[in-house]
Amino acid sequence: MALDSTQLATFATVVDEGSFEAAARVLHVTPSAVSQRIKALEQAVGQVILRRAKPCQATEAGRPLLRLAGQIAVLEHEALAAAGTWSRAAVVVNADSLATWFLPALVGGGDHVLFDVREDDQDHTADLLRDGTVMAAVTAQREAVQGCRAERLGAMRYVATAAPAVAARYFPGGGTVDEFARAPMLVLDRKDRLQHRFLRALTARPLDPPAHYVPSAWGFTEAIRLGLGWGLMSEQIAGDDLAAGRVVRLAGDRHLDVSLYWQHWKLASTVLESLTASVRAAAAAALR
Repeated sequence: MALDSTQLATFATVVDEGSFEAAARVLHVTPSAVSQRIKALEQAVGQVILRRAKPCQATEAGRPLLRLAGQIAVLEHEALAAAGTWSRAAVVVNADSLATWFLPALVGGGDHVLFDVREDDQDHTADLLRDGTVMAAVTAQREAVQGCRAERLGAMRYVATAAPAVAARYFPGGGTVDEFARAPMLVLDRKDRLQHRFLRALTARPLDPPAHYVPSAWGFTEAIRLGLGWGLMSEQIAGDDLAAGRVVRLAGDRHLDVSLYWQHWKLASTVLESLTASVRAAAAAALR
């Protein structure tokens, strides 16, 4: 009789965590899925292997299976490492981090790792972590997603910029509230609220300026340079453009700082540990 390794791993997780709900959070599945796996394993061995108590405990019949699950996990890890097999790590990152500081972190993120990088707004990246699509995220969400760890990386600073021609036409006063209310604004996509947050920091008065949508980090900054409208640039990207005179800064020294956090599954994984160390180092060098 062949036993299902996924069912065995789920059984071990329920015992380790003490409940179906806690195991579900660790495994990033629903409690119902955990229950179905345990029932299928019990049907396969023909005995009750788990005492449904608080906390859940292995029965006498279940203890050999618990040992087997641990042995399989260790052997799989050792075999994969020895064979040099590629691991896959799915992560999600906001567009500006991906365009500036994040990619170097992947270079040092571990050997034999294939990265599946997703892009989303920093206010929404945690959603992919929450539903199990990715194992780690750069996010603006401070509170840890259930079953995850969170640490602050630093802040990305944004400054309001426009091409000289746009500044001369729409911002003769350098960036007053009335000027921002009328000038065309660039927005990355429908999720992007950075420009609106900057405007709210300028005034309590609700502003709804005309907006262009340019759903590309490169296209967004290029549209600012070309004079389509004003928009926020990260200071890493804006530096060369400001120095070269391709864009000018609006609203004096006003800026917007966005705190970023690294969230990842609570998983004993060398891949996650290596990637986390690399992300931490890259962020320390680039963020405030």
